Amino acid sequence: MRELLYLKDDQIKDFIEKLFMAYRESFSDTKLALNKHSLGLAHHKVIHLVSMYNGITISDLLKKLKITKQSLNRVLNNLIKTKSIFFEKDKKDGRLKHIYLSEAGLKLFNEIFFIQKKRIYKALLNSSSKEVLYFNNVIKKIINGKI
Repeated sequence: MRELLYLKDDQIKDFIEKLFMAYRESFSDTKLALNKHSLGLAHHKVIHLVSMYNGITISDLLKKLKITKQSLNRVLNNLIKTKSIFFEKDKKDGRLKHIYLSEAGLKLFNEIFFIQKKRIYKALLNSSSKEVLYFNNVIKKIINGKI
């Protein structure tokens, strides 16, 4: 464990490369399913977040994705055309729109999730519970870390 306190640049570069490769592989698995619907990675991110946060507002989705309204609008319009999502106005504040997956959107999410789940499940299954917990803690620190 002490070794971790003295990580050298080469070790950190190697770790960053592994993050790139893990990202590339886990998302490349889903490309065929997305291409079948003429959708891409941006659509996948929105579908995933809407599935996780059912009824998320556009404002909250923008914060989670850290993208511009214009970029999000393009993706949302594509997802509306494919009938993957729908909106409902907030009952208290009509200016707020909540986003939901439609039946088609849920079906698409499940198709994509099943593909990604195979790779991630296999990796987790072949890891000890301690490794999974440590990995999860490190990932959280990377996500929440400030530069």
